[in-house]
Amino acid sequence: MIVDSHGHIFQNWSGPCGHESKAIHLKYLQKTLTRSPARLLRAQDGGPGETHHLFRKGDNTWDGLRDDVNFRVGTYGRLEVTVHGEDYYIQFMPVNMANFEAPPELLLAQMDLAGVDHCVLQAGMNYGVMNDYNALAQHKYPDKFTGLLHVDSPMAYTPQWMEEVDRAYNRLNLRGIYYEIDEFSRYGCEWTFDDARMDPFWELAASLDVPVFFGISSIPNYDQASYIANIKRLDGLLTRFPKMRWLLIMCPPVQYFAKNGKWEFPPEVDQTYRRENLQLEVVFPIVWGGVWDYPFPEAQALIRDLRDKYGAEKLVWGSDIPNIERFCTYKQCIDYIRRYCNFLTSREKDLIMGENLIDLCKIKLSPSKEVNS
Repeated sequence: MIVDSHGHIFQNWSGPCGHESKAIHLKYLQKTLTRSPARLLRAQDGGPGETHHLFRKGDNTWDGLRDDVNFRVGTYGRLEVTVHGEDYYIQFMPVNMANFEAPPELLLAQMDLAGVDHCVLQAGMNYGVMNDYNALAQHKYPDKFTGLLHVDSPMAYTPQWMEEVDRAYNRLNLRGIYYEIDEFSRYGCEWTFDDARMDPFWELAASLDVPVFFGISSIPNYDQASYIANIKRLDGLLTRFPKMRWLLIMCPPVQYFAKNGKWEFPPEVDQTYRRENLQLEVVFPIVWGGVWDYPFPEAQALIRDLRDKYGAEKLVWGSDIPNIERFCTYKQCIDYIRRYCNFLTSREKDLIMGENLIDLCKIKLSPSKEVNS
């Protein structure tokens, strides 16, 4: 049974996608690209650009986003800007995405081709306000999709978003929470996700008995010290709510802790990763696929090291489909583990590529499904 922890569907990005305006949606996208592994390229000849053209150095909040670059949604997977009269683009999605949209049926076709049985639909404000769209896909294809709900993370404690959590869980039947801390940049990073004002939200989340897919980042300074500070904040929530289960998505960060090809975690990071109610999402190609070549032996070595440190029960495989196809095919994103991680036993592959996630999200699958990893 192959179950993907990290898939996306989304409506056409030419519009607001549920946000109060198209301009707000574009701000979320522009902020995402300030730290994206995808490169900024000159449209005329493919020469390199610099993502710092998208923001003013020294200000990592929305106030620092440059509004003089005509940031826009292009075609064929490209997001475009104009800097000093020169056009640039970032290949954010695969080039076969002529229009910036990914309906559920596209993901179903990708899953069928790659041999994926079920996919968890993550969210994020850069994709749009996603609760209704994720719920629609889950309702239409319950054997194929488990949808997550999401909130405006810094404002999750407000009545508007507390009510939305109640609606998304009780009426839309979404079965997990996506929470992204990089969204605090919209509000100047004036408070943090463990601030006392956030307590009502976390208490509500704990009462729902659903997993939290936690998108950690190294805000506000995008350095190792900021990442460690946020891990320590997360550790406080893990210990305050020991019955809540959490998946740390797209983690751990290679650039901080595996510069020499092997994990070297500081004690406070290792302590958090070892918490029984926390699991780690293994999603290396989407971040490093532009640097490493398939079948990603560097990633294989890091997976082996994680297994040795924490056990296969700690790890959950994800792809970030459709984004991943700018670096490799969906099937290759599976096969670098399924076919090439020979150090994993069949049982360990079953856990990492399906069973851990089925247990985490309480996914109910057809009895006819069999483990096939």
